[in-house]
Amino acid sequence: MVLGLFRRRSREAGHKVYCEIVAQARQPAFYTDFLVPDTIDGRFDLIVVHAVLYFRRMRSEGPKIAEFTQEVFDLFFQDMDASLREMGVSDTRVPKKVKVMGEAFYGRADAYIPAIENADVNELAAALGRNLYPDNPEPVAQKRLALYTLAAAKKLADQPAGELTVGKLGWPAPEDFSNIQV
Repeated sequence: MVLGLFRRRSREAGHKVYCEIVAQARQPAFYTDFLVPDTIDGRFDLIVVHAVLYFRRMRSEGPKIAEFTQEVFDLFFQDMDASLREMGVSDTRVPKKVKVMGEAFYGRADAYIPAIENADVNELAAALGRNLYPDNPEPVAQKRLALYTLAAAKKLADQPAGELTVGKLGWPAPEDFSNIQV
């Protein structure tokens, strides 16, 4: 019984963290000021950016945190599965689409993380551009989004892991980056 209570709290906290990631990715400024297409793909990619930032921050916090972040990761893909089903994707196609989404997540993480760790605005802007603006590059918006992403990584790095496991994620305001001269 007691172990079940801890597990439920962990799931609730994981859900709160995931909801905070999604809420930040849905900030209107990303779709207006940064010109991210307000499409299924655009929304997915912004969630991925924020999820990568969160998972990157938490990756060296030890085994208990790793278990917790795995729960958040699992929630992410459960939500993607449910969203596909709500959109009417057939039961036989959902697993294939989720697999493609998983591959996309890891590919984007492999592109974003080195640029974030090197604080390379141009490399990060190029990677964001390939994923968020594949049909219509937006060099100024990409660079501003890269600056936002680097600031978000720093802000998460400055927060204690304990806060980040209960859903107290401090993100920078995207509006603060929407008019930066680049």
